[in-house]
Amino acid sequence: MWHPFPGFSGSVTSVAILGATWGFCRLTKEHKFYNLGPGGDPKAYEPILNRYIRLAEFMIGAASGSIVLIIGSSALHKAGQLPWFYASPLILISASVVFGICFMALQILTYENVSHGGQHSAGEYALNETLGFSSLICFVAGYIWLIFAATNMSQGT
Repeated sequence: MWHPFPGFSGSVTSVAILGATWGFCRLTKEHKFYNLGPGGDPKAYEPILNRYIRLAEFMIGAASGSIVLIIGSSALHKAGQLPWFYASPLILISASVVFGICFMALQILTYENVSHGGQHSAGEYALNETLGFSSLICFVAGYIWLIFAATNMSQGT
């Protein structure tokens, strides 16, 4: 019988989260273009941008630190490998890091574009939201999944 690779469920879940979030964010946009910053002043967006970047940095730091710690603890398991059921939550947490980095890059790119006279399109806005919220959802879901995987392992199942 064919079995998918370890982490298959986490991979599918991360892509599904990204797709569902994109669909929701895109459907909520009623206009073709949006103001970036209160009152349409892009410079007024800079303090908001800094808060978004700091939150993303914190989440990426926590996620990547956890990944390193969990994988590093594999020396405590037999044969120096983690059990296969840790793969899916680790992939979700890794997706959180990737989506978060993309979110930060797109936030900065969007801010620069609008600062130089460009417009903030509905598609850019939806993509910014998608990456930010997908990162957050994958982060939380990965940790919840990790808790269930760790507690099920300790019960011998």
